[in-house]
Amino acid sequence: MLSKKLEKELNKQLNKELFSAYIYTSMSAYFVSENMLGFAHWMHTQAQEEMSHAQKFYNFINERGARVTLEQIDKPQTEWQSSLQAFEDALKHEEFITASINNLVNIALEEKDHATHIFLQWFVTEQVEEEASVNDIINKLKLMKDAPGALFMLDRELGQRQIDSEEA
Repeated sequence: MLSKKLEKELNKQLNKELFSAYIYTSMSAYFVSENMLGFAHWMHTQAQEEMSHAQKFYNFINERGARVTLEQIDKPQTEWQSSLQAFEDALKHEEFITASINNLVNIALEEKDHATHIFLQWFVTEQVEEEASVNDIINKLKLMKDAPGALFMLDRELGQRQIDSEEA
């Protein structure tokens, strides 16, 4: 059984994961409007991953005998000045999620809730990967500056992304 505090905080995280899917869907739509379909595909795949993260929290809360509480999801940003700005915003968002996951780990440790602590370890590892992946794209975008050929190649590369089998 989850404590009321952990139930509340895990529900907050579930809602943050749903917002994550929402913001990445918005970024995907932005890239479609810019005719950057590989970038759009990458963001769409990211949105699917975030939905799977939300589902993991949903399942865990229920399995622990607590109640899932869904909240209103804020409207996401819809415009960016460039691909680089969109990915920099994605990195800021992932850093926010990382801090939130770390806070949950701290609460689980304080409450000596070992099951929740173990559950959250997957997310700790996932966030390291999420930040590294986005940071890699940012570094490539900075390196290529505004070279259209390089942007075209990166768009093609990002269009090859597939959802991780652990996410599905």
